[in-house]
Amino acid sequence: MPRPSRNLDQALLTAGRELFADRGCAGMSIREVADRAGVNLGMFHYHFKSREAFLRAVMQAGYETMFASLSLEVARPADTATRLRHAIRAISRFARDNRRFIARLMADALSGEACAREFLRDNLPRHLNVMRDIVAQGQKEGVFVQVPLPQAMGVCAGAMAMPILVGGAMIDAGMLDPAVVRTIEATLLSDAALDQRIELALNAIRQPPPAAPKRAKRTTQPRGKP
Repeated sequence: MPRPSRNLDQALLTAGRELFADRGCAGMSIREVADRAGVNLGMFHYHFKSREAFLRAVMQAGYETMFASLSLEVARPADTATRLRHAIRAISRFARDNRRFIARLMADALSGEACAREFLRDNLPRHLNVMRDIVAQGQKEGVFVQVPLPQAMGVCAGAMAMPILVGGAMIDAGMLDPAVVRTIEATLLSDAALDQRIELALNAIRQPPPAAPKRAKRTTQPRGKP
């Protein structure tokens, strides 16, 4: 008869997410995870079998939450520009709220950690494909400018990701004056700031309205001299 879970797997995953930003793939110790979660080490192996399977589960759990939210947002009846707005908002708020985790994940992938590289290989195309399909639909409808899809998506992703990751890294480093931190949080990381950049990105790829036809100048005949 299988032993009851008692949500120990979720406690382990929560502990893993809390530790990942500081430890990364290479530094993650299953004993430290078990101790932090208050779970017997044997139960770790019962639920996850291996350290590699656990790391993948830690990464996947957060991503699936974001992707489920993204899928719900883009399924809402709306015009194409609004659907893209909803998609970018779901992705950007997840990136903002999980910026330390994402920064570590990217650093691990760039350093050659197999678990991080495989996770990105399998999941990065999923939300990018959602955005790509919406942008392609908008181009077909004449809503968005006819530029290569990677170019249009790069404008949207760059406008959101870079301020979040760079601004967040400056805050998380703990070297900024509190007043500067408040300014960055308000102007780069708040919900209002994210929504403002979304509108800037959408305006950058939106098809401009056709120019109004120029009116012909009326010419007046000079009056003849009396």
